[in-house]
Amino acid sequence: MKAYDLEILPRPAERKPDCHGWVFGLPPGITSEQWPLDPNNGSPLMHGFTLLLPDDYRVHGPEIVALSFFGTAPDHNDGGPCEVPGAREKVESIQGHPRLHRMQDILGCEYALILLTPTEFDGPLCRPPRPLIETKRKPDWLTVGAAASHWSMSGLHESTQDTHFEQTYGEKPPHDVTYNRAIRWTPRRTDPNAGIPPRDDWASDNKGYQSFFYWAEDPVAIATDTEEGRQRLQNAFRIHDWAKDHKDAHIGGTMQPVQNIPPFSPYYVEFGEDFGGYNFGGGGNAQLDFRDMKFDWACG
Repeated sequence: MKAYDLEILPRPAERKPDCHGWVFGLPPGITSEQWPLDPNNGSPLMHGFTLLLPDDYRVHGPEIVALSFFGTAPDHNDGGPCEVPGAREKVESIQGHPRLHRMQDILGCEYALILLTPTEFDGPLCRPPRPLIETKRKPDWLTVGAAASHWSMSGLHESTQDTHFEQTYGEKPPHDVTYNRAIRWTPRRTDPNAGIPPRDDWASDNKGYQSFFYWAEDPVAIATDTEEGRQRLQNAFRIHDWAKDHKDAHIGGTMQPVQNIPPFSPYYVEFGEDFGGYNFGGGGNAQLDFRDMKFDWACG
């Protein structure tokens, strides 16, 4: 197995060999009745990204070539989910997509993944359904699109916000629910952890997984109660040469979570808030295990 870096391209997604999916916008190949709803409030979950999987990550068989990931809207996640009484019972009574998998974070916010066949991945884009329950707190993305909602919720200072988004997406996102940006994966030049379950170095089931960093000095021996000590600790932190060119978003290989490594399989995607627009506490990142259907994120 290899590990693959993920890159957001400053252009819309096109069904071409070098386009491996897209962030924002709409999912392909499903019907509006199959669009996963948020059990907390009955609103459609926000489409974060659709990803074509490399051959060596098609762990569910050759007939499953891609996945679409959906998450709680960032304006519905402020330290916990936006809840409407009775919504969960109504949502759970609905028959969803046959390959729909639901996940929940520690705050109770909802996420979902749909595994896609080649026909579905190449299929028409799906418009979101109306919220199952009409409320005054309809998610912002249903009106302006996921990209524009992410822009308004980013929390960046106005002087740097436009520059950040132009560097990431090529422009300030318009108010358009169909707006997307293409993504592309490329094999990492070197990643000794490809095919190995990611684990912290102290974990009892760590079987050959290597940390991307090391310490030039024993960090335990450095007193950090002074500015000099804190600077010394910072200077002692080193990243291995083989990890220095790894991108933040990637498929498999070496994990770089903001906090602890979750005990996932080698079949996972790691990504940040920019990879589809989420609320991970501002600057956090997430990991999605698409073999065992697990999801975890942490803030910085």
